[in-house]
Amino acid sequence: MNEQDKKTLCVAGTSGLVGSNITRAALLRGYQINGTMRDCSDHAKAPFLKALDGGDRLNLFAADMSIDGDFDEATRGADGLFIATLIPVYKGPTGTLAKEMDDEQGYREIIMPTVNGCLNIMRSAVRNGVNKIVICSSTSSTNPIPPVSVKNEVDHWSDENAQCRAKKYTSATKTVMEKAAFRFAKEHDIRLSVIMPTGMFGPVIIPEHMERNPHVWLSRLITGGAGRHEKVPNDSTSLSHLYDLADLFLAAYEKADARGRYFGVYGSWHWQDIYSELKRILPDMQMPLPITDSAERPTQFDFTRRNSLEVPFRDIQTCLRETVEWIQSKPFG
Repeated sequence: MNEQDKKTLCVAGTSGLVGSNITRAALLRGYQINGTMRDCSDHAKAPFLKALDGGDRLNLFAADMSIDGDFDEATRGADGLFIATLIPVYKGPTGTLAKEMDDEQGYREIIMPTVNGCLNIMRSAVRNGVNKIVICSSTSSTNPIPPVSVKNEVDHWSDENAQCRAKKYTSATKTVMEKAAFRFAKEHDIRLSVIMPTGMFGPVIIPEHMERNPHVWLSRLITGGAGRHEKVPNDSTSLSHLYDLADLFLAAYEKADARGRYFGVYGSWHWQDIYSELKRILPDMQMPLPITDSAERPTQFDFTRRNSLEVPFRDIQTCLRETVEWIQSKPFG
């Protein structure tokens, strides 16, 4: 990309786990970045972003998605917008856990703040003529009832009403948000892509992200402690490497024909296979109790759409090994 051809991208949630990696990848490609944070003076976050390669092309803006118009300045002059600020919310403002709420409270305190926040950011984009948007969601929006043998992004949606009946308001948030965002995009002629990851492995940019899964339980394993589970769950989980995920976001922006939903995972493994692979990497690690039943089949995906973005993904063995080795290197001292 020539100097005169560099474009400006807005990354809403630039200090988040996904947003910081999108920022890193975009800076490496030569883009100018308008990154938003709730507090640009946060010394636990901002210096690590500015220290990225190309950090002189990163401009930070304070913005709160609950305030309509707060993203106007950050989206002004941008060619594309990445919304990576819609983090999962597990409790209300008074501390009530989402799973303890009724539907009215769950919608009011868990679901709608995220939905309205997403739409506020999109309104700022529209006001500034930005019509290419990529949103970070989650595979929790792709669990149809009844379950299917192989999931795809076009046909398979979670039922938000069923999620609410099960008190899964945090998961329902992603389903409701995506549907609202697609309606808004259609009304305003926006080319909208939604990327849906699950477990995110690989190096993190901000030390605070080491305190969250999977990095926090991998750190415990490395130092001789327990992993995420006392007993291996008879279930699977889906994984991706943060670097690959960031490249997927950028591909969704850069490819003119990209729009709609895309899985943001390499694939899914049973937890017993994940722990077995980690045991090969860390021979002295503490293993959880094994499963006693036949292992459930891991989630199966149709990756036709994901592969159309032409982003290579590290396999799960590589994701696990690279993450463990990176943590062992003590990157933050």
